[in-house]
Amino acid sequence: MNKLLTTILMSIAGIGFATASNAATSEQKASYEAAIKKADADYKVTSEKCDSLKDNAKDVCKKEAKAERTHTKSEAKAEYKHTVSAQTTARKDIAKADYKVAEKKCDSLKGNEKDVCEKEAKAKKITAVSNAKADKKIADARADAHEDKGDAEYKLAKEKCDALSGAAKDNCIASAKSKFGK
Repeated sequence: MNKLLTTILMSIAGIGFATASNAATSEQKASYEAAIKKADADYKVTSEKCDSLKDNAKDVCKKEAKAERTHTKSEAKAEYKHTVSAQTTARKDIAKADYKVAEKKCDSLKGNEKDVCEKEAKAKKITAVSNAKADKKIADARADAHEDKGDAEYKLAKEKCDALSGAAKDNCIASAKSKFGK
């Protein structure tokens, strides 16, 4: 009777957790979609304000509006997906958008000043993209190390269980499996 009651209560608790998890996912998705809509609306408003400007000022304004939209969308997507890859992609997209703004600002300059401006903009983009890639590699290496550590600790715990026999050994192995997610 106790086992049946325990099983029923665990099932109910599991359903409750699954529902809470789905609610959080729905909230995250709604937040993400709201951020995308807001970014598009803000871009439209800012872009319309740019129309009153002329020449390079207008072009720079439009690029800044696009960059701001890219910032918002990329950050929202990275937060929604919540992965290292999504964060890296967001940082790269933001660096590229910022580069386009800087490049457009350089268009108003001439001669060596323009060349220096363009090289500086490109250097900032390359630095930002390289840092994003490096951070991803570090995060991936840490995840691999964490997994390797967990595997080694599980093997150690399992080896310790081999000294036992019968139900004690079974309980020890079950405990090790649950502790290390095996």
